[in-house]
Amino acid sequence: MLKYLVIFIFLILITNSSASNKEKIIQNLNNTKNFDFNFEQNINGKIENGNCTIKYPKKIFCEYAKSNNKILVSNGKSLVIKTITSYYRYPLVKTPLNFILDKEFLINKINVSKERIVDGTLINYKIKENDIEINVFFNKETYDLIGWQNIDVYQNFNITFISSIRKNRILSKNIFKLPTQN
Repeated sequence: MLKYLVIFIFLILITNSSASNKEKIIQNLNNTKNFDFNFEQNINGKIENGNCTIKYPKKIFCEYAKSNNKILVSNGKSLVIKTITSYYRYPLVKTPLNFILDKEFLINKINVSKERIVDGTLINYKIKENDIEINVFFNKETYDLIGWQNIDVYQNFNITFISSIRKNRILSKNIFKLPTQN
């Protein structure tokens, strides 16, 4: 009997340790309610950086470093980009962030997408939806989302890298409140 128990436990361990990258990424996403991170964004060669907090579903707050107080906020329905001199508001559904901020959408797309390993350290999935194409990248060791690339609402090529990820933290209730126009 002990022999069968040992074999059974061994088979469970083998199955769990050999779970696919896809399964591990999905499990990681399912276990993530929110996360904050540092980012570097390259839009047609213009590089900006700062930090963001994402809360599923569809909420984000980003503060840009060394800018004119630039912030980007989504409350799940609208996306606002505000600086000292400008204020832009978009329906979130019209932006690629609508898909990136939707954990269930990502999981469904990853389930049916072919993975590609990049440089032995990144797992990439190409997601196409409503004439929008987004490449999402995950760390091959942690299975965390570490970036994406897409074409933004102005047809600019946008690459976002994320680092220093911290998950499932207690968040301020008002962090995703849309700023008002001055």
